Amino acid sequence: MTFSAADHAAMARALQLAALGLNTTSPNPRVGCVLVRDGITVGEGWHRRAGEAHAEIHALRQAGAAAQGATAYVTLEPCSHFGRTPPCADALIDAGVARVVAAMEDPNPLVAGRGMARLRAAGIVTEHGLLENDAREMNIGFVARMTRGRPWLRLKAAASLDGKTALQNGVSQWITGPEARRDGHAWRARACAVLTGIGTVKEDDPQLTVRDVPCERQPLRILIDARLDVSPTARILQGEPILIATASEDSARHAGLSAAGHRLIVLPNPAGKVDLPRLMNELGALGLNEIHAEAGFKLNGSLLREGCVDELLLYMAPMLVGDAAHGLFNLAALTKLEDATRLELRDVRQVGRDIRVVARLPRA
Repeated sequence: MTFSAADHAAMARALQLAALGLNTTSPNPRVGCVLVRDGITVGEGWHRRAGEAHAEIHALRQAGAAAQGATAYVTLEPCSHFGRTPPCADALIDAGVARVVAAMEDPNPLVAGRGMARLRAAGIVTEHGLLENDAREMNIGFVARMTRGRPWLRLKAAASLDGKTALQNGVSQWITGPEARRDGHAWRARACAVLTGIGTVKEDDPQLTVRDVPCERQPLRILIDARLDVSPTARILQGEPILIATASEDSARHAGLSAAGHRLIVLPNPAGKVDLPRLMNELGALGLNEIHAEAGFKLNGSLLREGCVDELLLYMAPMLVGDAAHGLFNLAALTKLEDATRLELRDVRQVGRDIRVVARLPRA
């Protein structure tokens, strides 16, 4: 299928609009829409948050009567089902658009081609696949949840150039500079949830909130705490209630945390730890698309070993702190390089004085 330069420009603009909802649409996908008639943009819109109008509706409202005969460029196939809002496919049909170009088909089984089929049945020309990879990246977590039932887990860590996250005495603040920390908060802001382990809570007592960048809503905070060792005064328990994944069925501890509004799920594995793969499935069932993990080297290693990590977000500071310091991941020693986990580098850039590396696991 061949698309014109004008088609590419319009879809690129639709992707720019979709990005405006990067931090706010959860659990819905980020979607942008541009309406073009006779070479002129007559309407634009993007989905802002779940329960509110979709991108197509905003664009149609702006276009008014000018939508008649226009081409609609949408970053995701228009929905065909009644959810919290009516089907966008019907709205496009009623507005009289002549052509709909979708960057990608919707992976949601409730849509999955039905939106485009409904448009075609109404006599509208439909095409898809324009800038599809960009659209998929925009909604990598939504696609993951819809196609495999669990979220996209991005593991963030900050380390020295020799791969150390903290000194032998536990001191880790601050290995990276303020620009890298601010950038890390921007990645937190786009996530549906921020996850950590009890070891990090005991050592660093983090709030695990978005603070260094503007954010209209705070991601859900998730604590993995197998024995429910979290202190009632821990900062992670302050503010909005959190989700705690545990292996403990201690009724007294459950009652105290539940009374404070926190939600607990019990997922023990045979070793008495939290069953991490099952936890990922539970988080998918809760409608979470992207999980941003910030934990210590033990939980980092467990998440990697148990196949839960899709992407690494690493900040490397230009310093050396010595062999005895804490490493990034608690992984078994290898005897053959052939057994090493090979990563796919997605992005490498300088952020302040530090280097940011985004890399994906092969299975992702």
